[in-house]
Amino acid sequence: MSETSPRLRAELEGIPAYVPGRPAAAGGPVAYKLSSNENPYPPLPGVMETVTAAAASFNRYPDMACTALNQELAERFGVPVSHVATGTGSVGVAQQLLQSTSGPGDEVIYAWRSFEAYPIITRISGATPVEVPLTPGDVHDLDAMARAITDRTRLIFVCNPNNPTGTVVRRAELEAFLDRVPDDVLVVLDEAYREFIRDPEVPDGVELYRERPNVCVLRTFSKAYGLAGLRVGFAIGHEPVAAALRKTAVPFGVSQLAQDAAIASLNAEDELLGRVGSLVCERNRVVEALRGQGWTVPETQANFVWLRLGERTTEFAAACERAGVVVRPFAGDGARITIGETEANDIFLKAAEGFRREL
Repeated sequence: MSETSPRLRAELEGIPAYVPGRPAAAGGPVAYKLSSNENPYPPLPGVMETVTAAAASFNRYPDMACTALNQELAERFGVPVSHVATGTGSVGVAQQLLQSTSGPGDEVIYAWRSFEAYPIITRISGATPVEVPLTPGDVHDLDAMARAITDRTRLIFVCNPNNPTGTVVRRAELEAFLDRVPDDVLVVLDEAYREFIRDPEVPDGVELYRERPNVCVLRTFSKAYGLAGLRVGFAIGHEPVAAALRKTAVPFGVSQLAQDAAIASLNAEDELLGRVGSLVCERNRVVEALRGQGWTVPETQANFVWLRLGERTTEFAAACERAGVVVRPFAGDGARITIGETEANDIFLKAAEGFRREL
């Protein structure tokens, strides 16, 4: 037997593995998972019944074109159906965008720290990541990002609200930035947490896309809609971009269960808005409590909070786990804590207070 291994792409060397939020340990002291920005509520009314009915036919392939879902999304956002493309979560669509725009020799700009999948999917495409540090307030430095654009830049990610800091860029600064981006560079507004925004100065990316052919908007059903396990997201972009997404999509990637559940979720918007409103109230309560304990907490418009802990990040995460909640540490930087059930948030706040007293 030959000892020679198959020849793999050199770009794969050094690519970091995506680290999912750790689950609560079965049978252990940890009771709540606040590490993955999941919605703590069960599926919206009608969704479970729809998925159960769809499961009866999963011996068949799903509608590869996601026809009904795309039509529903087009009507919901007031866009041509040809401008809508679906994929396996917004991260799946993001990877398709990179496959469509960027390869060896090209550059992809994004803030750092931001969504940890960006460097992974950029390197997988063979492109070069250009990471622009956040401001001291943990916000996108759009001026620095604009200065980082070169003739090799093909795509720019703007995560708004930003994961993991929850911070946002507002209308005036974002529009000024977009004015500085060359027309042949695609700007991807990643709005996975759009439903949690309450700041009226944060623009809706769909409104910006309408007048800008080089702007594409990412959304997901994983967060506010609570369909994280079904993997369905979508993009709204002008025809050339949406057509490229359809070309790079994994055939039959979005299951029929996911498609039907997404449509049912869109039709339960009243209940959705109530749940999101409750989570926003909890978010405000948690932020106020943390600041009352003496923590510096960036303003968050997402369903999580960010604590910059530096070298004590791992120690903080371990203290939370001992108390009964799992949070998401980014070693050397800070911890992201999802807003979950009231009981989980209370446990976290107690752990944070105890840790703060030891600083």
